[in-house]
Amino acid sequence: MCGIVGYIGPKNVIPILINGLKKLEYRGYDSAGICFLNDGQIGIRRCAGKIKALETSIKKDRLKSLIGIGHTRWATHGKPTEENAHPHRAGGIVVVHNGIIENYIELKEALKKKGHKFTSETDTEVICHLIYSYTKKGDNLELATKKALKHVDGAYAIGVISEAEPDKIIAVKNDSPLCIGIGKGEYFIASDIPAFLKYTRDAIILENGDMATLTREGCSITNIISNKPVRIKPTTITWSPAMAEKGGYKHFMLKEIYEQPRAVADTIRGRFSVEKADVNLKEFSLDKAALKGLNKIFLVACGTSWHAALVGKYMIEDMARIPCEVDIASEFRYRRPLVPKGSLMIVITQSGETADTLAAQKEAKRLGAKTLTICNVVGSTSSRDADSIFYTHSGPEIGVASTKAFTTQLSALYIFSIAVARARGGMKPAKARELFEDLLQLPEKIESALHCDKEIQKIARKFHKVNDFLYLGRGINYPIALEGALKLKEISYIHAEGYPAGEMKHGPIALIDSNMPVVALAHDDHVLEKILSNMEEVKSRGGKVIAIATEGNTKIKARAPHIVYLPKTNYYLTPIIFSIPLHLLAYHISVLRKCNVDQPRNLAKSVTVE
Repeated sequence: MCGIVGYIGPKNVIPILINGLKKLEYRGYDSAGICFLNDGQIGIRRCAGKIKALETSIKKDRLKSLIGIGHTRWATHGKPTEENAHPHRAGGIVVVHNGIIENYIELKEALKKKGHKFTSETDTEVICHLIYSYTKKGDNLELATKKALKHVDGAYAIGVISEAEPDKIIAVKNDSPLCIGIGKGEYFIASDIPAFLKYTRDAIILENGDMATLTREGCSITNIISNKPVRIKPTTITWSPAMAEKGGYKHFMLKEIYEQPRAVADTIRGRFSVEKADVNLKEFSLDKAALKGLNKIFLVACGTSWHAALVGKYMIEDMARIPCEVDIASEFRYRRPLVPKGSLMIVITQSGETADTLAAQKEAKRLGAKTLTICNVVGSTSSRDADSIFYTHSGPEIGVASTKAFTTQLSALYIFSIAVARARGGMKPAKARELFEDLLQLPEKIESALHCDKEIQKIARKFHKVNDFLYLGRGINYPIALEGALKLKEISYIHAEGYPAGEMKHGPIALIDSNMPVVALAHDDHVLEKILSNMEEVKSRGGKVIAIATEGNTKIKARAPHIVYLPKTNYYLTPIIFSIPLHLLAYHISVLRKCNVDQPRNLAKSVTVE
């Protein structure tokens, strides 16, 4: 949530800031603004609402500058108004900020007593006034920023410019993502790499406590705690700007749904050997000895990634026979968890910057567990803090509602489960080869599953005006029922519930009438007869059954007026195939309801505050 962008160099900064902010729209925001210096004078433009409104408001001014910072704000302290939009100013100091300052009220009251006047309800403005108070005493911008931040408790990523030092940008990171783009004679700051990818692929990912000073001559980094210089080797980003564009699709979400065959292929490539019937453990930064010594596995995540964790529990326990515990990350550290010796925590996160997930990861390490991060973003905080890393390599995911990141997380958990089972001697080579062969066929089967799109559109047209949906699943597909319901809630604003099908008669059955569509996930497995029975219960009460089934399932025809058939695969990979029509259903209903598919209200792609 929230986005920062900044630039210093030979080009006009205004279009660079606007373009960068547009690339960060996926993070979620409700106001936007930019600041620039012209002949040493500060100019600020802000507005509530979308970047397009900001762009329109400044077009007629034909602004030009060679240095500036910009921001998209997701309201936490204060309403989404122009006054509360960033950048914020105190004297000749201007700041943009992501995160939350926990002690801002005490700081604000102390500053007011010293004569400082505030113009917004935000916590960010406190940082401005703190830095300004030190520059008034004669400190340069770097020293004033360091001193100011010593008073600040909380998470932050900030960008700072000053009228007194017009050829400099200061950027500081603490528990909120911030990176530096290194161009030829030009430098960028941003919350995420797509903001400057059009201009350079060379990036430095800042660590907690890092302060970067950007001038036209270069970029220097020091640690504000140790005051020592920091050397970080730039990372070359392998994906191109085109990968972050819509590529002819109406929305990023639809593009990302259709990218899943490629994304899964990239996730599994080079991760295992069919011939050796084994996983390349170097890809997990693990070894067999570590896997043999495991006594328990914890899986933590938020939102869609939590659903992946629930599926992972089924995979790991069934294949490797190790007990697994799944937690919503925001609950883990507040329940005084018992973490026995020989425990591993698997942290699942698309961005690697989700605050609750990072807090759970930190707590697990404190309690003595090893940590493995399954993550999409190279160099993210979670990946840097973990003992082991598995990058999914699914490419940039811009739509707030996660799709390809989810299916690649499931692919990673499938590979991990086989790795543990093989390392502990619980799976024979022949079985591993069979499972690997199925995985190699998965991208093609996802491609085939996408052919259900036209049928899904027909279903969407029939049901897009209803107020409630129920999703039912059993076993490994129960979490996929949760996932389908979440997607519908997120982007169409229809109330939806996911339930284990056997639990329906213990409450939700009271809701079923002729106005209630029920999506039933009917994989042809050992619980098929049970789900068929649940469908009969829905049908007898007038509910409209939408069945998601595997090809060749003849038993289902008499029980559902709407059936979507999908290619067969093994039990463990079914959740990946079955999630495809559910994501498409949510997408098409959202479009028909004229909702903002890629940026649903009140949501953010990366939730970097608790």
